[in-house]
Formats: sequence, structure tokens, C-alpha cells
Amino acid sequence: MRIDLSGKTALVTGSTQGIGAAIAEGLALAGAHVAINGRSESTVAMAIEQIEVGDLIAAPGDVTTDEGCAAVLRALPQVDILVNNLGIFGAKPALEITDDEWRRYFDVNVLAAVRLTRAYLPGMVERGWGRIQYIASDSAVVIPIEMIHYGMTKTALLAVSRGFAKEAAGSGVTVNSVIAGPTRTGGVEKFVYELMGTELPWEEAQRAFMLQHRSQSLLQRLIEPEEIANMVVYLSSPFASATTGAAVRVDGGYVDSIIP
Repeated sequence: MRIDLSGKTALVTGSTQGIGAAIAEGLALAGAHVAINGRSESTVAMAIEQIEVGDLIAAPGDVTTDEGCAAVLRALPQVDILVNNLGIFGAKPALEITDDEWRRYFDVNVLAAVRLTRAYLPGMVERGWGRIQYIASDSAVVIPIEMIHYGMTKTALLAVSRGFAKEAAGSGVTVNSVIAGPTRTGGVEKFVYELMGTELPWEEAQRAFMLQHRSQSLLQRLIEPEEIANMVVYLSSPFASATTGAAVRVDGGYVDSIIP
């Protein structure tokens, strides 16, 4: 299967590193013009220099704010593919999560994606083609006790995705979410060490983390960012034209799955 996204323009939020950067590279390798987004011009420029493939566009702006979102829209008035990847996570005891933290997680992980969908979806519908994706998480359905505020936002993304898919019904625009499992990024490595301690070598820390905190995984390892990107590229392609309103799993599998 050869995926050709030539002539399509894509925006990947939070794409200066980690999963976002891998998705941006995958879309660029498939021929899309890809906008790299981050909060500052310097981090976006650095990411473009590091990715080094395809036709990359700078679209800096903090999309969690009205001003930052407006800056991105000025740089990129319309897109064919929108990947809402931006997200934050962290561990905290449930009863210590403050109101401000609940709001912050919702604003960054959910509302920013809703804001961009609201901005770009009408143009996609008018043109009769488009792809919108939300990078969710297995934490949406298997809520981790150490970060229920994060899990809440990922559950919300499943609802948002399904709802906007209904809004776009019959238009040629598909809207899906990708349920990503624990993925090896710089942030996740730091998170693993916070939970398991820094005295362990990485491979031992990863195995201990999966055994103690993600024991339901059939893969029994962290997923590589490129493995998430492969699914996103497919869902962005014409081959996925009959897949919409779906929550597609790239989570490493579950011993006893509760995800349809």
C-alpha cells in the first residue's frame, strides 16, 4: 500500500518533538505539506531543521490561547488534515489535583483541539474532503490512578471526536481518534523514572513500569512514536475513507480488552 498525500496540507499541533514530530515526519514522507506547530518560533525552527524531510511549514503559536490560535490560522488559513496531538500529562495523587490543574488539563488537552476543529472543519466540509484526528490514549478507558485528570481529558477527546464525526456526516470529511498506548518519548521516559526511580538502567525501568503500571499490555513494551505515526498517516489517506467516528487502537493490546 503506497500512501500519497501530495497536494494535501496538514497541521500537527505540538509537533516539535515526540509523537507529534513523528506524525509530522510521516505525513511529510507521504507527500503532504506539513505545518509544524509549537509555542515559539525558535522551537518550531529547530524541529523543522531536525525533521529534514518533505515540505515543512512553520506555524508557531500557543493554540491553548485565542491569540496563539489566531496566529496559527493566519499562517495556515486552511488545511486538509488536522491532527490534534498537543497534550500534557503528569502524575499526581487524585485528591491533590487542584481546580486550576483540572482546568489547565482540560484547556490544553481538549479545548485547544475543539477550537481548531471549529476553525477548520467548515472549510473541509465546503471542499468535500478532510481528515481530523485526535490523539487520545488508553488512559481514556483504563483511567490511571496516578493521573486521573489526564485520563479525564482523553475520555473527553473520544466524545469530541465522535460528536464532530456526526457533525461532518456525509460531507467527505472523516473524524477519528487514535487510542495510543504508553509511547516512548522524552516526556514519558522522565515520567517512568519519576515513578520507578533513576537508579535503574532504562531497560529495567521500562520493564518494571510496564509490569507495575501497565500490566494489561500484550506488547509489554513502550510503543515507538513512529508506530503511532503510521496509523495517523493511514487515517489521513484516501484508503481510510470509510473510517469515521472511530476510536482506533494503537495501544499494544490488552490482556482483557474493555475497548471495543
